[in-house]
Amino acid sequence: MIYPIVAYGTPILKVVAKDVDLKDPELKDLIANMFETMYNANGVGLAAPQIGLSKRIFVIDSGLILEEDAEEEGIKQAFINAHKIEEQGELWSYTEGCLSIPNISEDVIRPSEITLRYFDQDLVEHEKTFTGMAARVIQHEYDHIEGKLFTEYLKPLKRRMLKRKLNKITKGDVKGIKYRMKFPAK
Repeated sequence: MIYPIVAYGTPILKVVAKDVDLKDPELKDLIANMFETMYNANGVGLAAPQIGLSKRIFVIDSGLILEEDAEEEGIKQAFINAHKIEEQGELWSYTEGCLSIPNISEDVIRPSEITLRYFDQDLVEHEKTFTGMAARVIQHEYDHIEGKLFTEYLKPLKRRMLKRKLNKITKGDVKGIKYRMKFPAK
């Protein structure tokens, strides 16, 4: 099932998500549906708050944005009940976008590594450090389950310059997207 993606301004995007019951019989289907929704929207990551659920789940497929000659391999993974242990490494800038904030992308500075404790889709617990593009995508999606959006990393002047565009998204005035969305003002 392909879910509609909630747009900027929807309150759930600003709420810290709750841990998931690992015994939930619908968990596997939810993860499969999140991957399907992400691929349908041509995304590389999707967090449960983006489909209107306050659950600590996100999925990524970082291989979708790697160059053909990239040295790192992509990661296709579900992260359940993820909790950050540490961010470290060199800071680097990369242009990020978000399915909940269509048609806007900006440079965001993040550390090059993140260490998480999480369960995978087979409910195996891990504590692992990620680097490179996988770390970037994970940090972006992790922020979603913490109620934070990439626009919050922007300098105040840049945020003010985007205010009108963000308000249009909230009102549903979005052109050129090819996936279903839910808008808070509609």
